[in-house]
Amino acid sequence: MNRTIQNIGKIAFIGLALLIGQSCSDDAKPPSDQELTQVEVQTILTSDELTSVADNALAELFADNGETAKTAKTNECYSAEYTETGFTATFNNCVLNGTENVNGTVVATYDTSGEATSFSVAYNDFYVGDIKINGTRNFTMSGDTEGNSISFTVTSNITIELADGSSIVETGDKTFTFSFGETLDNFTIGISGSWAIQANGNTYSIETDGVEIDAQCGNFTTGTMIVSKNGLVVTVDFGDGECDDKATVIYPNEVTEEITL
Repeated sequence: MNRTIQNIGKIAFIGLALLIGQSCSDDAKPPSDQELTQVEVQTILTSDELTSVADNALAELFADNGETAKTAKTNECYSAEYTETGFTATFNNCVLNGTENVNGTVVATYDTSGEATSFSVAYNDFYVGDIKINGTRNFTMSGDTEGNSISFTVTSNITIELADGSSIVETGDKTFTFSFGETLDNFTIGISGSWAIQANGNTYSIETDGVEIDAQCGNFTTGTMIVSKNGLVVTVDFGDGECDDKATVIYPNEVTEEITL
């Protein structure tokens, strides 16, 4: 989780990843076909982790755009063509910022006509190592300088193909709200939205409007997330603000299960 927080400064949108382990008794647990397993929770949230390298690549391209608008740029890693409305970049199977090899094309289109800045990104056979990404992500940004907060809404329609031939499809919206304290190191990240994940023959629907991460703590500390799996509805409760690495899974029959973040 701390790695995720450190990446915030690199780009205006964030990849979030949870590595969750169980630490409870199996007594009174639902049957295996009526539970949300550790692996499934990881699958639900892994798409952001898998696209984080692509996001970092975009961060570098957006930084270059300020100096090279309407020009072409080529280095050992990628070639990019900038216009007034966006850019097209092709990566050459290179290592970017110490990551796995990246290869493929991304097309970004800006839209500054509204009050909030927005842009869309299309991934065309974009590879991160053996993982292939196709689809689109739309980003809308808004800030409140007086309130010391800034928000990013990400609308995704992407397919991630893994090395073993399996795939993860994500659709829907997530909003990340960064609220800053007296220093840039003192901030919280609020997450809200409604999105769906398709993987391994299952469909997972996720809804949340009050989940919060404390940057100094480095973990989710507040709020709940509702996860629906093929009709089963489970609540994940991250607590009431205490800084720890625990959360509670609550099943419809009120059976609870503690997990470690």
